[in-house]
Amino acid sequence: MTNDPAFWLCISNADYEVSLEPRKVYEGLPDPEAQKMGMIRVIDESGEDYLFPVSLFLPIALPHDVAVAVHRLAV
Repeated sequence: MTNDPAFWLCISNADYEVSLEPRKVYEGLPDPEAQKMGMIRVIDESGEDYLFPVSLFLPIALPHDVAVAVHRLAV
């Protein structure tokens, strides 16, 4: 079990305009090695996961029902 945030709000897509949408919620995956480098791993619309600088996101907590719905949409 991990305390890593499960969801992240994109606050900037600087240098990643094609890959990220500001104000969009992304599901995150635990990645301790990426975290050491100031990066987070998030799942995009294709269902693939990619590394991005953590500075482009804010962690968010979603109510359980909302988190389940967002997760289902990402799969």
